[in-house]
Amino acid sequence: MAQRKVLESARHVVVEGPIGVGKTSLARRLASHLDAQPVLEQPELNPFLARFYQDQSRHALPTQLFFLFQRMDQLRDLAQPDFFGRTVVCDYLLEKDPLFAQLTLSDDEYELYREIYERISPQAPTPDLVIYLQARPETLIARVRKRGIDMERRISDDYLTRLAERYSRFFYNYNAAPVMVVNSENLNFADRDDDFRLLLERIEAMRGQRGYFNRGE
Repeated sequence: MAQRKVLESARHVVVEGPIGVGKTSLARRLASHLDAQPVLEQPELNPFLARFYQDQSRHALPTQLFFLFQRMDQLRDLAQPDFFGRTVVCDYLLEKDPLFAQLTLSDDEYELYREIYERISPQAPTPDLVIYLQARPETLIARVRKRGIDMERRISDDYLTRLAERYSRFFYNYNAAPVMVVNSENLNFADRDDDFRLLLERIEAMRGQRGYFNRGE
């Protein structure tokens, strides 16, 4: 019997990675390719985010909680057994949410956050496939500066570096779903069709819980 294709079988695909790595662009293109429903973060709706980039210690907790509740609102329907008539592509994984909290919250704030997170996170479904995009911190910094989003101008290089390191540690230990680890240094999935096609081929060639895609130049 022929083996079903990985993406054909998946009903819940997640694209993840630190700020500036290109996860939302890839999620949009993958959703279009699969005729899937995109479920995307909406940072522009978070009223605390701009203030967080100006004063992290003061606005970290409300910023984090707003994102947590926003993500849970989006993911709640995915837990329903009759929802998966259509494939869903998300540009975030709920389990990585505490990663940001650990990076920005004080100890007392983090304890409060964890209590809230533990109460509501079981409602989120486990994805069928995670595509983890990674890049060197200096690459992420250059990409964030280049795209010139106003509220991101205050993100420090140190914050982006520590965030990339946290992502690396998180996915080193993550085993809840199959993961395709992609080094995005020399890849542009939004604008280069060959790069996108190669990624699809690598995903379909996956056997087991983890695959790797690294295109050197």
